[in-house]
Amino acid sequence: MSVLVLARDLDPTADRVVTALGGRGVEVFRVNTAWFPVRLQVTARLRHGRWNGVLTTPRGRLDLDGVRAVWYRSPEAYRMPPHLSPAEEHHARVEAKYGLGGVLASLPVLWCNHPGRVADAAYKPVQLARAARCGLSVPDTLITNDPASAADFAAGRPTVTKLVGGMALDEQGVRKNVFTRRLADADLTDLRGIEHTAHLFQRWIDKEREARVVVIGEHVTAAAIRAGSAASHVDYRTDYASLSYEPITPPVAVVEGIRALMADFGLAYAALDFVLTPSGEWVLLEINPNGQYGFVEHAIGAPLTAQLADLLTGAAR
Repeated sequence: MSVLVLARDLDPTADRVVTALGGRGVEVFRVNTAWFPVRLQVTARLRHGRWNGVLTTPRGRLDLDGVRAVWYRSPEAYRMPPHLSPAEEHHARVEAKYGLGGVLASLPVLWCNHPGRVADAAYKPVQLARAARCGLSVPDTLITNDPASAADFAAGRPTVTKLVGGMALDEQGVRKNVFTRRLADADLTDLRGIEHTAHLFQRWIDKEREARVVVIGEHVTAAAIRAGSAASHVDYRTDYASLSYEPITPPVAVVEGIRALMADFGLAYAALDFVLTPSGEWVLLEINPNGQYGFVEHAIGAPLTAQLADLLTGAAR
């Protein structure tokens, strides 16, 4: 029986998990979906309600009947042959998504996480609504493309803005990260452009520290993150070098809310970001079903890779 790992070619986190699985004597078949169709072939036939067949790559063959679990780490988009016309490429990409993607998504095995559940959890508005229903505290949030509504929400009250979906903008071949930003009074004097798409505005939460919570099966591991610079106090991703970490135990009610949210989304793995206020309240900012955990493992010495390997092999307790 094999664990199918769907990941990018260059992914140190995937490398660690593959090594951990190998150390347990588990057969691992690693695939980047970007290999399809040039370096990856699929042949599958429906028999008795299950797709039987093989995936073939230059590295070997995988019998779909032999898959025990799938780790959907973060594979890349299908990469079509360069000689296809734009219309042919679009057609081929759609057929690949629903053909190969559909065969894999139908496998009745443990998924961490199933791409359908990942897609559901990718919507921040859905995250926040479900988190609130699960008993977690969330910030007052506005989503709008109306400049007047944005100005009214932010007037006289500390407010941040962040992307609703992505993490970066691609301009002229350059990828630019977009971080959470506090709005200044001057920002509200010219709100032209807001009308062109949806924007997320959120009330600034008085912040003592933040916490990254990593959930792997039944394991809930949290690291408190203290900012060491003004920029990282707003968004810690701007200045990792200034951060300090320590293990922390979330309140029981927060853990219960996290477990309820994981169950609601049908997730086996997620990384969640919280603000910890001076009064001790935990306020959820987001849940990421493909979020990074390596920096938490390194910072506090938590055995997260081992926990993930245990989950994928059915050894988790």
